[in-house]
Amino acid sequence: MLFHCLLCIVSLVLDVLSTAGLATEKKDLEIALLRQQLRVLERRVQAQVRCTRPEKVMLVALVNRVNQKHKAIQDCLRSWLLLIKPETVLKWHRELVRRKWTFQRAASGGRPHIDGELETLIVRLARENTRMGYGKIQGELLKLGYPVDETTIRNVLRRHRIPPAPQRGQSSWRSFLKHYQQQMLACDFFTVETAMLQTVYVLFFIELGSRRVHLAGCTLTPNSMWVSQQARQFTWTLAERTPPMRFLIHDRDAKFSRTFDTVFQGQGIAIIRTPFRAPKANAFAERWVRSVRAECLDQLLILNQRHLRRVLTAYIAYYNGSRPHPGDTQHTPIPSPRIREGPIQCHEVLGGILHDYHRKVA
Repeated sequence: MLFHCLLCIVSLVLDVLSTAGLATEKKDLEIALLRQQLRVLERRVQAQVRCTRPEKVMLVALVNRVNQKHKAIQDCLRSWLLLIKPETVLKWHRELVRRKWTFQRAASGGRPHIDGELETLIVRLARENTRMGYGKIQGELLKLGYPVDETTIRNVLRRHRIPPAPQRGQSSWRSFLKHYQQQMLACDFFTVETAMLQTVYVLFFIELGSRRVHLAGCTLTPNSMWVSQQARQFTWTLAERTPPMRFLIHDRDAKFSRTFDTVFQGQGIAIIRTPFRAPKANAFAERWVRSVRAECLDQLLILNQRHLRRVLTAYIAYYNGSRPHPGDTQHTPIPSPRIREGPIQCHEVLGGILHDYHRKVA
């Protein structure tokens, strides 16, 4: 803006100097010619005229310098301002005054903000103790050496959108299901197209608590007999499990027949069917399908059913034993010791599509 303003000033000075050496008659002719040009321009211009900010500053400054004694200058400016309304010039002037008196306001008073560590501790106490009110949180903080007023605790919880104790203490489906997820299973089908455009159906089970995946089988014809046989073989692996599985979630696909449900009910496992067209009701299984496609199947060209089974077996072994899971605090479904010493080695999975890093045990 400063550069444009200087440019306007230099242009104005050059215009004044260029007319200084002219005679009075020549100046009058030039002024008359310029006025006529402005009138023609006023008739031709259809859109609204927009001036830059330096031009606004220059015009307002010139208008303020004009008075009744300078009749000629008034006439000249009036001719130039044919395309600009007087309200526009006044608006420019008000804008300049507003910018002149713009200054940074002093910070308002009030209580100083509490330390970030203390605020994190208040939020932690409220979330871990859903039935603890403001007074009890204040007592716990005093015990830890933090003298905090109840009003401050209330404001912190409101800022983090944490309701007070009576509302916060109510049971939610998330907390209710979290207690039973170690005893819950989910199963589902997904399809894979081979290189010869054959559709292969894959049946899998996933444990909701640990996210451990079990491959039941792959087939081109998923009839009721085949699905029931895979269910029997899978229940044999659950016989010695502690704690035992109590619930199985699956959708209303016709491939999950009554015989399929009977196999699990005979082992004391209740069947939970999801609503129609509600994939989020079986979110754990749907999320694993997305992972196996993005990390494995989309990177390969599957040749046949046998090839698909070999690929899925290798990926599930990597998924269960080596892949950290963000939803389980970066732990693997099958727990493994975390070694902090020793050289780091890389194991290529599926020919280098995936890489497993581990430390070599001496």
